Amino acid sequence: MRRTTLLFVCALLALPAVAQTTLNGAGATFPYPMYSKWFSEYHKLHPDVQVNYQSIGSGGGIRQVTEGTVDFGASDMPMTDGQLAEAQGKVKTKVLNLPSVLGAVVPAYNIPGVSGEVKFTPDSLAGIFLGKITKWNDKAITSANPGVNFPDKDIIVVHRSDGSGTTFIWTDYLSKISGDWKNQVGSGTSVRWPIGLGGKGNEGVAGSIRQLQGSIGYVELIYAVQNNIPFGSVRNAGGAFLKASLEGVTAAAATAPKMPADFRVSITNAPGKDAYPISSFTWLLIPAQSKDAAKGKILADFLNWMVTDGQKMTAALSYAPLPESVVQKEKEAIKQVR
Repeated sequence: MRRTTLLFVCALLALPAVAQTTLNGAGATFPYPMYSKWFSEYHKLHPDVQVNYQSIGSGGGIRQVTEGTVDFGASDMPMTDGQLAEAQGKVKTKVLNLPSVLGAVVPAYNIPGVSGEVKFTPDSLAGIFLGKITKWNDKAITSANPGVNFPDKDIIVVHRSDGSGTTFIWTDYLSKISGDWKNQVGSGTSVRWPIGLGGKGNEGVAGSIRQLQGSIGYVELIYAVQNNIPFGSVRNAGGAFLKASLEGVTAAAATAPKMPADFRVSITNAPGKDAYPISSFTWLLIPAQSKDAAKGKILADFLNWMVTDGQKMTAALSYAPLPESVVQKEKEAIKQVR
């Protein structure tokens, strides 16, 4: 019996090792909890495939895919025409912007003595981040929250310090609802902030809000949920105060502009009373032609799995699945990945 066992062990040791393929990606922190789950689950199905993803912010994801130092990037802001042209010039293939999931950015806060939901109007959010509303008991805030006892305390604004798609979503929204914000600051992955402290990644902003009494910042919904940070409702374009939810994000995607062929679309401040106003798609940045044909084939397989089986995992992490119409359009686009 022992001799048989020994021969079996020796036979196992003599088997050739399974070839391991590692895909390297980098970018957005907004969808990082979702991507972590997906890459882990995909590895269980394909033990020979490992995905190494660095959560460095959307600006870093765009930069690295443009330089060709990663197999794919990730961003919460679709690449601009200029960025796409630069990337194609450097990596000699077009970069596809493929939606992966939908999420929400929320105004998260740490207000002493206030643990319940705070209602924010578009004007109050723009005023706070422009530095025009500086106290928590300002009438612009209290008038939307009758019965809430706000302290006479300075507001500490926390924003991202790195190039960030979450910043793009937030500033894209503020640019739509405030002429002053649009003219003085504008939108982008990095902006010149009028006021506030910087934190790196959604993780950094969430950590600062937890530590600083009187603070407010913007984070992706899952980071507020996981860190038990209160976050408020926002008055939408239909006049309703909505707290971020999967239903509100789905409604925003349904009522927003029609998805263009290249998938680059903004759905912030979408119309309709059920649409959460600070919602967005997030994108994987995929070179159509991989430098390694084997990796290109794996990427295409992963993407097809992501838009089908992967979408069933989104709700557990506070993300909303892609609309079926987008999935069907995306399946066609994935055929370009080689």
